[in-house]
Amino acid sequence: MKNLKKNLNLIAAVILFCMVAVSCSDSDDNTKGTSRIVVKMTDAPGDYDAVFVEVLDVRIKNSSNSDDSGWVSVGNINPGIYNLLELTGGVTVLLADNEIPSGFVGQIRLVLGQNNSVVKDGTTYPLQTPSAQQSGLKLQINQTLQPNVNYTFLIDFDVNQSIVVQAGNSGNFNLHPVLRVSTEAASGSITGIAMAGEFQVLASVTVGDEIVSAFTDENGVFYLHGIPAGTYAVTLTPDVNSNLPPVTLENVIVINGEITELGNIPI
Repeated sequence: MKNLKKNLNLIAAVILFCMVAVSCSDSDDNTKGTSRIVVKMTDAPGDYDAVFVEVLDVRIKNSSNSDDSGWVSVGNINPGIYNLLELTGGVTVLLADNEIPSGFVGQIRLVLGQNNSVVKDGTTYPLQTPSAQQSGLKLQINQTLQPNVNYTFLIDFDVNQSIVVQAGNSGNFNLHPVLRVSTEAASGSITGIAMAGEFQVLASVTVGDEIVSAFTDENGVFYLHGIPAGTYAVTLTPDVNSNLPPVTLENVIVINGEITELGNIPI
């Protein structure tokens, strides 16, 4: 009887061990496989004729540590020199589209080249890029990518804050990238059409302690990306030379993963 009880205890222990092992194995498999990652770039407005930025690579890091190790390229990159001011009215540029191992992604960043320039009042100036700034800002993602799921990250390049004019020298421009990143599935967008004759309109919305803004394109279309779910006031500010007053739309509802259409908005 004693031996039977001992054997039963042994069998129960083996079964428990197997259950734990299977459970751990299932848990480990949760992030095995690959996920598709798409990285796009858009532009926040700036007071220039054109801003050309050379993008060489997009890299990610599987931890949120502040050290500079562990960065790897997303792969399948579309390097090139892009005019940031063409990325308005919902226009984005595809920087990367690739399958990567699933799992935790801590940070993402751009690797910039030296072929950068700015056009101001019809004159082209070199856009100096300090070596410490060529990799841009390290943007926090802190998201676990699940297998067989597509993820789209949108990098918003804030031109107005990223270009610094050296004091006392209006022809010396430095590039200090100010970037913002959002995940398509974890945020929504706001779009509409605001016409003010021949003048551009600036659309803006306050999100927490920052202002997300975008100019209208030649058709009056604006597109505000990366807006978390919530209710907002959207302000449309025509160019000061138009002598038109700003228009504010209250109670604009944003849902994650969806586009809020405001239609034609009279100015």
